[in-house]
Amino acid sequence: MKAIVATDQAAEAAGITLAERPEPTPAINDVVVDVHASGFVPAEWEWPSTWVDRSGHDRAPAVIGHEFAGVVSSLGYGTTGLSLGQRVFGITDWHRDGTLAEYVAVEARNLAPLPGNVDFTAGASLPISCLTAWQGLFQHGRLQAGQTVLAHGAAGAVGSVVTQLAREFGAYVIGTGRAADRQAALDLGANEFLDLEHDDLSDLGGVDLVFDVIGGDVQRRSAGIIRPGGTLVSVVGPAETRPADGLAIDFVVESVPGQLVEIVDRVRDGRLRLHVGTVATLDDAVPALNPTERRKGKTVVRVRP
Repeated sequence: MKAIVATDQAAEAAGITLAERPEPTPAINDVVVDVHASGFVPAEWEWPSTWVDRSGHDRAPAVIGHEFAGVVSSLGYGTTGLSLGQRVFGITDWHRDGTLAEYVAVEARNLAPLPGNVDFTAGASLPISCLTAWQGLFQHGRLQAGQTVLAHGAAGAVGSVVTQLAREFGAYVIGTGRAADRQAALDLGANEFLDLEHDDLSDLGGVDLVFDVIGGDVQRRSAGIIRPGGTLVSVVGPAETRPADGLAIDFVVESVPGQLVEIVDRVRDGRLRLHVGTVATLDDAVPALNPTERRKGKTVVRVRP
């Protein structure tokens, strides 16, 4: 089968190539999925699981990509809850070959049904960004109606979902980003927008929850404006700075089918708008995954026509 593989950790995106790989076989409780579309997160180059397995053994050349939508093509021994020909979407295990390929083996428990009126490109764009937002806000941030949320990168793949979900659940949302992102963030539901290059975070007063996708100095300054009892949620690794009287939480997103159903239902009824940017074919994926300029929105690779 065709697949996009990472060959050189030091080269990062420059070290990926389109290659032929053996088709996967399903292990116990697995399914093999005929991949129709796959999302991609550029930070994969920084993840240890891209390069080594759980035993610390080298995985290169490893098939990259971990979110996808497709059709179940075979079932492993003992697999229940899914059927041949079923449309599904979800996240694969971080330490196994990924989804930028014609087929992928994945644990059945990581998948949710993809409704027939949501196309595969849309389905592949949802799992990582949307589950990150959902879990950061509700599981880890314990968001409550009436609270104030500072959503960094409010027009980005994760931040755009944070903004929409937080507003839906009754929060007051302050989005951040570059000046060019202002209108997009406001259109997505942000009550206010702050230009990180020119505006001062300290002018905001107190917030209850910071959703951080940036880290560094932005995270440090954000921690200083969190109200007593508030929470800093980081998706860029352990927080370097903690709120003076609050919590700092970092987490790795996981595939939770029930949450995927909640998310795709919101896409179907219009409560959640997608933020798909570049769409490429598998044959043309290498340059799309190694862009020479900043791109907006989620990168999705169509594996099947």
